[in-house]
Amino acid sequence: MKALVVDAANGPFRFSELEQPAASAGEVLVKIHASGVNPLDTKIRAGAAAHARHPLPGILGIDLAGVIVAVGEGVETFRVGDEVYGMTGGVAGVQGSLAEYAAVDARLIASKPGNLSMREAAALPLVVITAWEGLVDRVNVGAGQTVLVIGAAGGVGHIALQIAKARGATTFGVDRPGAADYLHSIGATPVDRASAVAAYVAEFTGGKGFDVVYDCVGALDDAFQAVRRFGHVTSSLGWSTHSLAPLSFRAASYSGVFTLLPLLTGEGREAHGQILAEATRLVEAGQLVPRMDERHFSLEEAEDAHAVVRDGRANGKVVVEVVKA
Repeated sequence: MKALVVDAANGPFRFSELEQPAASAGEVLVKIHASGVNPLDTKIRAGAAAHARHPLPGILGIDLAGVIVAVGEGVETFRVGDEVYGMTGGVAGVQGSLAEYAAVDARLIASKPGNLSMREAAALPLVVITAWEGLVDRVNVGAGQTVLVIGAAGGVGHIALQIAKARGATTFGVDRPGAADYLHSIGATPVDRASAVAAYVAEFTGGKGFDVVYDCVGALDDAFQAVRRFGHVTSSLGWSTHSLAPLSFRAASYSGVFTLLPLLTGEGREAHGQILAEATRLVEAGQLVPRMDERHFSLEEAEDAHAVVRDGRANGKVVVEVVKA
């Protein structure tokens, strides 16, 4: 099969002809149609994501969408010809999705939403799982709650807002002013990221704070000030050092989200497939729509796709189309 290999940190993509993998017990062989590009992919390539444990030389690409062409022993939930999507590799030394085929753990995938293209489906797995774990698994967000997402128009943020709204919450999104129209379009009240936390807490909650705050950009200091008493803060990017005093004074709680754990440890992989199955239902019900960057990239243009994400020029999710639609 044809695949893109990165030999060393910050190295270029190199086309390589490799032996097509086979589906072992518990796996399916997927003909990859599309490979999502996440900021984490660019960090792994740069050698700046030791927590992903992906050695180089290696094949990058965490997310995929494609068609099952072979089923390994013991797999009963999928058949040859099924269209699937998932967060299946590109970390922990597991082959990524910038290739024509991948043998993937069947527990990590779900049936692709029927109303999405392969390109659109490949944009979802990592961000859906990260958003779901922060809002549903940690908080069980639901009707009557107020949810503030910081980094609202980004990959995880725009999905988190839609999941919260689908579950009945009232949603607010902190981002740049240029994202306001998009946030309105998905049912969220936009909040200018230049606004003082105290000001928007007063404006939108009467000074009480939000029931749930999801920090997607490493703004925990703001999140701790925005949450209400006995509320909950979750974060997918808690890298820095922060004072816990504002959180403690509100008797609020905090949860971190580390979406890679099942891939790194093998523990809890079924949960990822189950989350994606729930996401498929939301997508097919019209309650969850990926925000796509308008640019299209082929496998030969993966370098350009990575550059758009790395340099912060993406306006929505970027995907490499391994098989042109």
